[in-house]
Amino acid sequence: MYREFEGRNEQEAIDKAIQELGLDREDFDVEVVSSQKKTLFKKGSVTIRVSVPDQDDEDEMDDGDYVPQPGNALEPESENERSIISFVETLIAKMGYKAKVVINFRRDYKIGLDIVSDSSSILIGRKGKNLDAIQLVANVYAGNLDKDYKIIVDSENYRMRHEEQIVRTAFKTAAIVRKTHRSRLLPPMNPFERRLIHTALNDYEGVETKSEGEGLYKQVRILPVD
Repeated sequence: MYREFEGRNEQEAIDKAIQELGLDREDFDVEVVSSQKKTLFKKGSVTIRVSVPDQDDEDEMDDGDYVPQPGNALEPESENERSIISFVETLIAKMGYKAKVVINFRRDYKIGLDIVSDSSSILIGRKGKNLDAIQLVANVYAGNLDKDYKIIVDSENYRMRHEEQIVRTAFKTAAIVRKTHRSRLLPPMNPFERRLIHTALNDYEGVETKSEGEGLYKQVRILPVD
Protein backbone atom coordinates (compact mmCIF):
# COMPACT_ATOMS: atom_id res chain seq x y z
CA MET A 1 0.00 0.00 0.00
CA TYR A 2 1.24 3.48 -0.84
CA ARG A 3 0.43 6.82 0.81
CA GLU A 4 1.66 10.29 -0.09
CA PHE A 5 2.57 13.08 2.35
CA GLU A 6 3.64 16.66 1.72
CA GLY A 7 5.79 18.97 3.82
CA ARG A 8 7.97 22.03 3.52
CA ASN A 9 10.92 19.65 3.35
CA GLU A 10 11.49 15.89 3.30
CA GLN A 11 11.83 15.55 7.07
CA GLU A 12 8.55 17.37 7.71
CA ALA A 13 6.79 15.08 5.22
CA ILE A 14 8.30 12.04 6.96
CA ASP A 15 7.20 13.37 10.36
CA LYS A 16 3.65 13.68 9.02
CA ALA A 17 3.78 10.08 7.82
CA ILE A 18 5.02 8.87 11.22
CA GLN A 19 2.29 10.83 13.00
CA GLU A 20 -0.62 9.74 10.81
CA LEU A 21 0.41 6.11 10.29
CA GLY A 22 1.50 5.55 13.88
CA LEU A 23 4.63 3.73 12.71
CA ASP A 24 8.33 4.01 13.51
CA ARG A 25 10.59 5.43 10.80
CA GLU A 26 12.16 2.04 10.12
CA ASP A 27 8.72 0.50 9.45
CA PHE A 28 8.28 2.11 6.02
CA ASP A 29 10.20 3.07 2.88
CA VAL A 30 10.23 6.61 1.47
CA GLU A 31 10.39 7.80 -2.14
CA VAL A 32 10.53 11.50 -3.02
CA VAL A 33 7.81 12.07 -5.63
CA SER A 34 8.30 15.80 -6.22
CA SER A 35 10.31 18.68 -4.83
CA GLN A 36 9.65 22.37 -5.37
CA LYS A 37 12.15 24.98 -4.33
CA LYS A 38 11.05 28.04 -2.42
CA THR A 39 10.71 31.16 -4.58
CA LEU A 40 9.71 34.74 -3.99
CA PHE A 41 6.08 33.96 -4.74
CA LYS A 42 5.78 30.31 -3.74
CA LYS A 43 6.64 28.23 -0.71
CA GLY A 44 8.90 25.23 -1.13
CA SER A 45 7.43 21.75 -0.71
CA VAL A 46 8.40 18.08 -0.90
CA THR A 47 6.00 15.21 -1.60
CA ILE A 48 6.99 11.70 -0.56
CA ARG A 49 5.44 8.32 -1.29
CA VAL A 50 5.43 5.91 1.64
CA SER A 51 5.24 2.14 1.25
CA VAL A 52 3.60 0.42 4.23
CA PRO A 53 2.20 -3.08 4.82
CA ASP A 54 -1.42 -3.38 3.64
CA GLN A 55 -3.44 -4.68 6.59
CA ASP A 56 -6.31 -5.62 4.28
CA ASP A 57 -3.99 -7.94 2.34
CA GLU A 58 -2.79 -9.56 5.57
CA ASP A 59 -6.38 -10.15 6.67
CA GLU A 60 -7.47 -11.86 3.42
CA MET A 61 -8.74 -15.43 3.86
CA ASP A 62 -9.02 -18.32 1.42
CA ASP A 63 -12.00 -18.27 -0.95
CA GLY A 64 -13.14 -21.72 0.14
CA ASP A 65 -16.38 -22.69 1.85
CA TYR A 66 -17.55 -20.20 4.40
CA VAL A 67 -17.28 -21.66 7.90
CA PRO A 68 -18.10 -19.14 10.67
CA GLN A 69 -16.26 -19.53 13.95
CA PRO A 70 -18.05 -17.24 16.43
CA GLY A 71 -16.03 -18.36 19.47
CA ASN A 72 -17.62 -17.37 22.78
CA ALA A 73 -20.91 -16.22 21.25
CA LEU A 74 -23.91 -15.52 23.47
CA GLU A 75 -27.33 -16.87 22.61
CA PRO A 76 -30.05 -14.28 21.82
CA GLU A 77 -32.26 -13.76 24.86
CA SER A 78 -35.24 -12.12 23.20
CA GLU A 79 -37.12 -11.82 19.95
CA ASN A 80 -35.75 -8.30 19.58
CA GLU A 81 -32.15 -9.56 19.73
CA ARG A 82 -32.91 -12.25 17.15
CA SER A 83 -34.54 -9.61 14.97
CA ILE A 84 -31.52 -7.29 15.19
CA ILE A 85 -29.13 -10.12 14.28
CA SER A 86 -31.31 -11.13 11.34
CA PHE A 87 -31.50 -7.50 10.17
CA VAL A 88 -27.71 -7.05 10.16
CA GLU A 89 -27.13 -10.39 8.39
CA THR A 90 -29.72 -9.42 5.76
CA LEU A 91 -28.14 -5.99 5.36
CA ILE A 92 -24.71 -7.54 4.73
CA ALA A 93 -26.23 -10.09 2.32
CA LYS A 94 -27.79 -7.24 0.32
CA MET A 95 -24.32 -5.67 0.19
CA GLY A 96 -23.23 -8.86 -1.58
CA TYR A 97 -21.29 -10.61 1.20
CA LYS A 98 -21.74 -13.70 3.37
CA ALA A 99 -21.57 -13.23 7.11
CA LYS A 100 -22.65 -14.71 10.43
CA VAL A 101 -23.58 -12.19 13.12
CA VAL A 102 -23.29 -13.20 16.77
CA ILE A 103 -23.60 -11.48 20.13
CA ASN A 104 -20.23 -11.19 21.89
CA PHE A 105 -21.30 -9.11 24.90
CA ARG A 106 -24.43 -7.79 26.56
CA ARG A 107 -24.73 -5.12 29.25
CA ASP A 108 -28.31 -4.11 29.94
CA TYR A 109 -29.49 -2.61 26.63
CA LYS A 110 -25.97 -2.31 25.20
CA ILE A 111 -25.33 -5.20 22.82
CA GLY A 112 -22.09 -6.04 21.02
CA LEU A 113 -22.43 -7.75 17.65
CA ASP A 114 -19.52 -9.53 15.98
CA ILE A 115 -19.50 -9.99 12.20
CA VAL A 116 -17.79 -13.26 11.25
CA SER A 117 -17.04 -13.26 7.53
CA ASP A 118 -14.46 -14.16 4.90
CA SER A 119 -14.95 -10.57 3.70
CA SER A 120 -14.31 -8.93 7.07
CA SER A 121 -11.62 -6.57 5.74
CA ILE A 122 -14.09 -5.20 3.18
CA LEU A 123 -16.92 -4.94 5.71
CA ILE A 124 -14.61 -3.07 8.08
CA GLY A 125 -13.52 -0.70 5.33
CA ARG A 126 -10.87 2.01 5.36
CA LYS A 127 -10.46 3.33 8.90
CA GLY A 128 -13.58 1.36 9.89
CA LYS A 129 -15.95 3.52 7.84
CA ASN A 130 -17.99 0.58 6.48
CA LEU A 131 -18.26 -0.90 9.97
CA ASP A 132 -19.45 2.46 11.31
CA ALA A 133 -22.07 2.68 8.57
CA ILE A 134 -23.39 -0.80 9.38
CA GLN A 135 -23.46 0.12 13.08
CA LEU A 136 -25.39 3.32 12.35
CA VAL A 137 -28.08 1.51 10.34
CA ALA A 138 -28.26 -1.26 12.99
CA ASN A 139 -28.86 1.35 15.71
CA VAL A 140 -31.62 3.01 13.68
CA TYR A 141 -33.34 -0.36 13.29
CA ALA A 142 -32.82 -1.33 16.95
CA GLY A 143 -34.11 2.09 18.07
CA ASN A 144 -37.40 1.35 16.35
CA LEU A 145 -37.71 -1.80 18.45
CA ASP A 146 -36.69 -0.13 21.72
CA LYS A 147 -35.23 3.38 22.05
CA ASP A 148 -32.88 2.20 24.85
CA TYR A 149 -30.92 -0.18 22.63
CA LYS A 150 -27.28 0.68 21.92
CA ILE A 151 -25.64 -1.56 19.32
CA ILE A 152 -21.86 -1.89 18.93
CA VAL A 153 -20.84 -3.66 15.71
CA ASP A 154 -17.34 -5.12 15.40
CA SER A 155 -15.40 -7.61 13.29
CA GLU A 156 -11.99 -9.24 13.76
CA ASN A 157 -11.56 -7.18 16.98
CA TYR A 158 -11.09 -4.12 14.77
CA ARG A 159 -12.36 -1.61 17.31
CA MET A 160 -9.97 -2.77 20.03
CA ARG A 161 -7.04 -2.80 17.60
CA HIS A 162 -8.02 0.66 16.35
CA GLU A 163 -8.21 2.06 19.89
CA GLU A 164 -4.78 0.63 20.70
CA GLN A 165 -3.38 2.20 17.52
CA ILE A 166 -4.82 5.61 18.45
CA VAL A 167 -3.26 5.45 21.91
CA ARG A 168 0.13 4.39 20.49
CA THR A 169 0.02 7.31 18.06
CA ALA A 170 -0.86 9.67 20.91
CA PHE A 171 2.13 8.60 23.01
CA LYS A 172 4.56 8.70 20.07
CA THR A 173 3.37 12.18 19.08
CA ALA A 174 3.51 13.38 22.70
CA ALA A 175 7.12 12.21 22.93
CA ILE A 176 7.99 14.24 19.81
CA VAL A 177 6.19 17.31 21.20
CA ARG A 178 7.98 17.06 24.52
CA LYS A 179 11.35 16.68 22.77
CA THR A 180 10.92 19.44 20.17
CA HIS A 181 8.73 21.80 22.24
CA ARG A 182 6.54 22.22 19.16
CA SER A 183 2.84 21.36 19.08
CA ARG A 184 1.47 18.65 16.76
CA LEU A 185 -2.00 18.37 15.26
CA LEU A 186 -3.47 14.87 14.91
CA PRO A 187 -5.81 13.85 12.05
CA PRO A 188 -9.57 14.53 12.37
CA MET A 189 -11.27 12.16 14.81
CA ASN A 190 -14.76 11.50 16.11
CA PRO A 191 -15.65 12.37 19.74
CA PHE A 192 -14.90 8.87 21.06
CA GLU A 193 -11.44 8.80 19.46
CA ARG A 194 -10.65 12.28 20.79
CA ARG A 195 -11.62 11.21 24.30
CA LEU A 196 -9.14 8.33 23.99
CA ILE A 197 -6.36 10.83 23.22
CA HIS A 198 -7.29 13.21 26.04
CA THR A 199 -7.55 10.37 28.56
CA ALA A 200 -4.33 8.65 27.47
CA LEU A 201 -2.29 11.86 27.77
CA ASN A 202 -4.00 13.28 30.82
CA ASP A 203 -1.11 12.28 33.10
CA TYR A 204 1.64 12.45 30.46
CA GLU A 205 4.20 14.88 31.82
CA GLY A 206 5.21 17.81 29.64
CA VAL A 207 2.23 17.99 27.29
CA GLU A 208 -1.43 18.94 27.23
CA THR A 209 -4.20 18.37 24.69
CA LYS A 210 -7.06 20.38 23.24
CA SER A 211 -9.59 19.86 20.47
CA GLU A 212 -9.71 22.22 17.50
CA GLY A 213 -12.14 22.69 14.64
CA GLU A 214 -15.86 22.56 14.02
CA GLY A 215 -18.35 19.77 13.52
CA LEU A 216 -18.25 16.13 14.55
CA TYR A 217 -14.74 15.37 13.31
CA LYS A 218 -12.37 17.70 15.13
CA GLN A 219 -8.60 17.48 15.55
CA VAL A 220 -6.61 17.08 18.75
CA ARG A 221 -3.59 19.32 19.20
CA ILE A 222 -0.85 18.13 21.52
CA LEU A 223 1.03 21.08 23.03
CA PRO A 224 4.20 21.32 25.13
CA VAL A 225 3.94 22.69 28.67
CA ASP A 226 6.62 23.63 31.19
